[in-house]
Amino acid sequence: MATARRIVEADRYIKEGKWKSWSPLLLAGMDIHHKTMGIVGMGSIGEAVARRAKGFNMDVLYHNRSRKYKAEQTLGVRYTAFDELLAQSDFVVVLAPLNPETKGMFGKDQFTKMKTSSIFINAARGSIVDEAALEQALKRGDIAGAGLDVFESEPINEDHPLLQLDQVVATPHIGSSSEDTRLAMMTLCVKNICAVLKGDHPKTMVK
Repeated sequence: MATARRIVEADRYIKEGKWKSWSPLLLAGMDIHHKTMGIVGMGSIGEAVARRAKGFNMDVLYHNRSRKYKAEQTLGVRYTAFDELLAQSDFVVVLAPLNPETKGMFGKDQFTKMKTSSIFINAARGSIVDEAALEQALKRGDIAGAGLDVFESEPINEDHPLLQLDQVVATPHIGSSSEDTRLAMMTLCVKNICAVLKGDHPKTMVK
């Protein structure tokens, strides 16, 4: 939402004293409602994002290594091939895990297959994306913008080329960072430790 509506740019525009007049297209962004979102990685987080997108009357496509028939029935999402998702989506949202199959999944070829008006969102892992290719795609106008919560190297250097682009909204890996969510995460961790110490199976055991 911040990327599409250019919220960070608008905030900076005011704070730098640039707001002197008004025009119909001043910092005009992109609507979210009734657009198409393509989710790459339809796990529990992907399904949660799809539910929220439906609240904006968005069409939701997804690509996953296995189809999620239940999600298709309950959420009204549609499975597509990867290239089809790239070509049709106004927002491409990456929520896939990092593994040998997904590392470098997004590079020059993928960005050129996206709409020039599309926005790329990565809230998964930085190494899924070739950052140099993303930078060039934004500079060439292959895509319109990017919202990035994760990076190949964290913390990212403040002089990184991506951070110099107005159409990039960057956050410091805080996708789950609300007080309520972080407290719930810590509580779950403690419960898992207690279960193991009691000889029981932890609720979220890593297999």
